[in-house]
Amino acid sequence: MTIQVGLIGYGMSGAVFHAPLIRHVEGMELAAVVSSKPDKVLRDHPGVEVLATSEELFARRDVSLVVVTTPNTLHYPLAKAAIAAGKHVVVEKPFTVTSEEAEELIDLARRQGVLLSVYHNRRWDGDFLTVRRLVESGCLGELSLYESHYDRYRPKVRDRWREWDLPGSGTLYDLGSHLIDQALVLFGPPRRVWADLEAQRPGAKAVDYFHLVLDYGRMKAVLHSGSLVRSPGPRFQIHGERGSFVKYGMDPQEDQLKRGASPADPGYGRDREENHGEISINWNGLSVRGRVETLPGDYASFYEKMAEAIASNRPVPVAPEDARDVIRVIECAIRSDREKKAVAFE
Repeated sequence: MTIQVGLIGYGMSGAVFHAPLIRHVEGMELAAVVSSKPDKVLRDHPGVEVLATSEELFARRDVSLVVVTTPNTLHYPLAKAAIAAGKHVVVEKPFTVTSEEAEELIDLARRQGVLLSVYHNRRWDGDFLTVRRLVESGCLGELSLYESHYDRYRPKVRDRWREWDLPGSGTLYDLGSHLIDQALVLFGPPRRVWADLEAQRPGAKAVDYFHLVLDYGRMKAVLHSGSLVRSPGPRFQIHGERGSFVKYGMDPQEDQLKRGASPADPGYGRDREENHGEISINWNGLSVRGRVETLPGDYASFYEKMAEAIASNRPVPVAPEDARDVIRVIECAIRSDREKKAVAFE
């Protein structure tokens, strides 16, 4: 049985990260899109029904999965309404603006008997899949430092909701949610969170720089993003008692999807050879240095796993409790920056 999917929102996220992947996955069909841009939707996806309101979508009995890709402040009310209508729901990251909202949605989905997941797609970045494999293998020994950067050069402040002075706006919620989720996947909840947050660019009203330290005892996880970085350093640095791994460059899938590529295309999700990470380890008394081929990235895995969860009662690809914990870390970071001290993650 084909899962009929309704998409709310057709901005960059809906058009690039969701609609193409939904249509790619066997057993799913993009049935309807709620958007104020019908011409754009129909140009990309002829035959898909374009609706004016989310209420029209919730009333459709054939649609069993609703995907919310709206500005962050609308995630909670739209997800709540969709769950109340008996729909399975995927919410674009960040899950919600507050952990209290996240808890309410988790509880409501449980009571309604529907599935709820959050699109933390960068769990399927090729570089992160490679890092995860290395960490889980133990080849670097006991870790002392994990450092993850998402830097870019965007000196001009744009007039868009992500950069307005609104709850849930700014790079801590936008990019930070990716880095935090990846750290929690690898290491679980931290003991404490320390953060420095700034709006560095002239005219910036929302956070555009963050530096977080997640305290895991001896091991520290440093998560960093700047908006005035013309020449980025490593994307990942991991250091352990037996060796180090350093990786430059970003996962290619976002740029590929923006160009209209499909996950079925040759070379999709493949990293360039010059961006393969470098490993240096002590192995059995020998010093070994070399390149680690990046595993292929695969954002489509999220929707493949979501389809399996709906059809076969399998686990959702991202547990909503995991996404709630990302918001809890963000809340700790905001408090840490305000109080100028490390905050316990409780």
